[in-house]
Amino acid sequence: MSISTEGLILEAARKVFARKGLEAARMQEIADEAGINKALLHYYFRSKEKLFELVFREVLGKFIGGMKGLLNEDIPFFSKIEGFIDGYLDILFQNPYLPGFIVMEIHRNPAEIVSFMESRDIPIKLFESQITEEAARGNIRAVDPRHLVVNMIGMCVFPFIAKPILNAVLFGGSQEAYRRFLDERKETIKATIIESLKIK
Repeated sequence: MSISTEGLILEAARKVFARKGLEAARMQEIADEAGINKALLHYYFRSKEKLFELVFREVLGKFIGGMKGLLNEDIPFFSKIEGFIDGYLDILFQNPYLPGFIVMEIHRNPAEIVSFMESRDIPIKLFESQITEEAARGNIRAVDPRHLVVNMIGMCVFPFIAKPILNAVLFGGSQEAYRRFLDERKETIKATIIESLKIK
């Protein structure tokens, strides 16, 4: 298999999936984006779903690697919180289809996506232990680490999952206004989470 051709297809797929998502994307669009014919695309990747899975695994793998590095850094805990939120939202900005895909896979084949997450060694337990340690040292208020992790992820993901509703109700269909909101979202989430952890 030609690495260069496969790489070209994967890069084209990332762009098309980012624009259209999994459901609306078409193999012909990916072939056109890659500058190849559809038959060649099918030779390398039998289905859109398999191609999407490769893109998904690659993106999630990069994010998890970055999070492991961040959590192992010797930096203040609040800097880790900020880095997690920045990193997670950057991934979502670049790959807005990811939340919808994960939700779809959870409903379609929950065992497979759980197995995939476990195989990637997501550093959630490490993060939870750091939260507990910070509370024990009196640096933050005592919280259930699970609630904190779910709050952080939920606050980041919701605007992407609910984009059609938010865009129509809050931004009058303006993509520019919605994008500005997302840009502001980072600082809002960081401030909300960090303030919730400070000892008053």
